[in-house]
Amino acid sequence: MSYYFTKRINEDFETAISKVTEELKKEGFGILTEIDVQATFKKKLDIDFKKYRILGACNPTFAFEAIKAEDKIGTMLPCNVIVQEQEDGTVEVSAVDPVASMVSVQNSSLASIASEVREKLNRVINNL
Repeated sequence: MSYYFTKRINEDFETAISKVTEELKKEGFGILTEIDVQATFKKKLDIDFKKYRILGACNPTFAFEAIKAEDKIGTMLPCNVIVQEQEDGTVEVSAVDPVASMVSVQNSSLASIASEVREKLNRVINNL
């Protein structure tokens, strides 16, 4: 089982970020965190790195249900989506597969929540 969904798109990096954000919004997700890995590596390590952004996406309804079912599940939230520029100029967008993440959590009540979130994140990636 793969732990992510992925797709390459022919967009510039900032347009890809906008499209991903819009598709997430259509599925009820907001962006709680945004980590600019390229800027962080430059600032902290003085390393030049490709454009790479981690978006922490959250659907509040599903997050609430998951936390009610398993109070430590917040250690695995939010759902991360990465946007990275490839050498050929394409942009690759990948999202975590929450079903794969939940395998390590031994709580069967999370399975249906993870499946619904998986469908939504898969739709986000497929709609790009």
